[in-house]
Amino acid sequence: MVAHVPRTADRVRSEFTRVGEADRPAREQSGRRPRSPGPRHREEELMNIADVLDAKGRTVHSVVPWATVAEAVERLEKHRVGALLVSDGDGRINGIVSERDVIRELARRGTRLLAANVEDIMTRNVSTASSTESLTHAMALMTRGRYRHLPVVDRGQLVGLVSIGDLVQHRVREMELQTGVLRDAYLAAR
Repeated sequence: MVAHVPRTADRVRSEFTRVGEADRPAREQSGRRPRSPGPRHREEELMNIADVLDAKGRTVHSVVPWATVAEAVERLEKHRVGALLVSDGDGRINGIVSERDVIRELARRGTRLLAANVEDIMTRNVSTASSTESLTHAMALMTRGRYRHLPVVDRGQLVGLVSIGDLVQHRVREMELQTGVLRDAYLAAR
């Protein structure tokens, strides 16, 4: 997050410097306010999945399809993550197994689930996104599909995994930064 914030802050500040300070003499001379460039309609310029991955890291934890559910649960706990990608080592995504998958199947099968293979409970046909996708697009995709984890694939290569929590946290921090910059620009213009 630290690497992302200054770049965004500089973009937002430069926009407000142009509107708020550089145009001040023109406003004083003409008595009219200069036209604002208006809100940004190209949100992707500010926030995309690559920004989130840069902030949180690109490590993806995975498990092989023939691992037991008990092994997957141990891995989820060890790495403190909510999902594992399922891959047999060829770089292809076979599926994803999440805490929700484990809980749902545990309710159905009881403790004998722990001896089952991950491929028996994993979600197949996993949706993916590229790192250049906007956060809005990724969040909409996850909301429509009702899942909380999204693998990120660029040119056929897995480059990361984001959760809905990662995306929301990034958006909140971005909005806090923008609010602070707007407040500072408003106070400076008074």
